Amino acid sequence: MEQLLCLIAFTVTGIVIGVLFDVFRILRRSFKTADWLTTLQDILFWILAGFITLFSIFKFNNGEIRSYIFIGIALGVLIYMLTLSKYIVKYSVIIIKFIKKIISYPVNLIFKIFNFLLIKPIKFLAQRLSTFFKKIFQNTTKIMKKKEKNKIKLQEKEGIL
Repeated sequence: MEQLLCLIAFTVTGIVIGVLFDVFRILRRSFKTADWLTTLQDILFWILAGFITLFSIFKFNNGEIRSYIFIGIALGVLIYMLTLSKYIVKYSVIIIKFIKKIISYPVNLIFKIFNFLLIKPIKFLAQRLSTFFKKIFQNTTKIMKKKEKNKIKLQEKEGIL
């Protein structure tokens, strides 16, 4: 009887691991991630699955490893994947995409308002100031060159050069 209860407990552990696996699948389908981040998520999944398994082994079987533990976990993952996984992933992705649309609309609106009220005027002012200072620099350079030419001409007239 005790082994049957352990088998049931580890079947539930397998279902929990299946749900955890789907969490990562849902995240990947809902958000674009770089390859290195996918690798990091895979490593994180296996670490968490290992901790869940070890926790269950110590909690339900006093740390003793028996073959029915792995049978129960595999059975739990299999039951979950064949029954609920497809629907949970599908509808979770739909819900997350819907939430992203709901959130992105006001965020985009705020960004556009911020851009219109702050960024565009600053860019406009920066362009005007840049043009203004370029003209001042160009005019100053012209004046300095003229002064230098006049100075050279004056020195030539006086016979200094």
